[in-house]
Amino acid sequence: MPDQISLFEGDGSAPKRGRRQSAWPAPGSALEQRYERYRVLAASLPPGFRMGTSSWSFPGWLGIVYARKRATSMLAKEGLHEYAQHPLLRTVGIDRSFYAPIPDEDLLRFADQLGDRFPCCAKAPAAVTSEGIPGLNRHHPNPDFLSAPRFIAEMLEPFARSFARHTGPFILQFPPPVDRKATNADAFIEKLDAFLEQVPRDYRYAVEIRDKWALSGPYRDVLARHGAAHVYNYWSAMPMPGAQARTMPPEDQPFVMVRLLLRPGKWYENQKQVFAPFDKLVEPDDDMRRDVLDIVHRASVAGREAYLLVNNKAEGSAPLTIEALAERYVAEHH
Repeated sequence: MPDQISLFEGDGSAPKRGRRQSAWPAPGSALEQRYERYRVLAASLPPGFRMGTSSWSFPGWLGIVYARKRATSMLAKEGLHEYAQHPLLRTVGIDRSFYAPIPDEDLLRFADQLGDRFPCCAKAPAAVTSEGIPGLNRHHPNPDFLSAPRFIAEMLEPFARSFARHTGPFILQFPPPVDRKATNADAFIEKLDAFLEQVPRDYRYAVEIRDKWALSGPYRDVLARHGAAHVYNYWSAMPMPGAQARTMPPEDQPFVMVRLLLRPGKWYENQKQVFAPFDKLVEPDDDMRRDVLDIVHRASVAGREAYLLVNNKAEGSAPLTIEALAERYVAEHH
């Protein structure tokens, strides 16, 4: 299932710079006051800790991230510039790349809206990370599953041409196996090993599995051998992030990647209907927050950079989850 709305589809025209200027919170406005509090929080967080959301085109974030009301399509085209002004949002997920290659002109549009030192986390195409052919019955074998040449041609090369200054870790999201009993985790790990051997080491890679069937010592060893990171995900069919950390200690990772998607046992469409329009926290999860901040703190103590990406469907509003996590981290470690 898609985690968030796909972005930047349309005419590919450049954003209008004149419209950007009106996006700043007005001095003395409620949003500006909120941002000032966020600046204080941000100054107390570890410098290598970057939080962001899974995507950004949500009108319900009015007064939380955005200063004025706009449609989803307009935020998709222009909202990233304003998003990047938020003091606590220092990265963002790009999930459109999961569904199809992103044209160079759209990557340039992304880059044009971002300042320096704003790395983005893009998802590798499903055409490379799905064992079945995307869009068909999952039992149709995908001949390009873990094809390094296709990944390089469709993702790494366009990003190198048009988005090099803002390229953060690439997320390799693998769906759960169709039939765990009939699936050999060792075979998957062997294919992953071969894939990581072929891709350039100039980039960083974070591997997300959505079923614990491959969460094991051999999986850990393959990632370590290639300098790739495990994604500590909060997801329907996965153990809690803290349980994952017992197999994949944050101190042993080259960098840390956490993705908060869905409460374990919940499913995508149910949460979307419960949480829309994503303007408030509906189901805060104290256990999840404790796990996440423990992982981040351990990463910080070990000198590791840490990325945290939050989906609206984790608790109801991704930016408000980030605010709550920042407040708790500062309260516990200062």
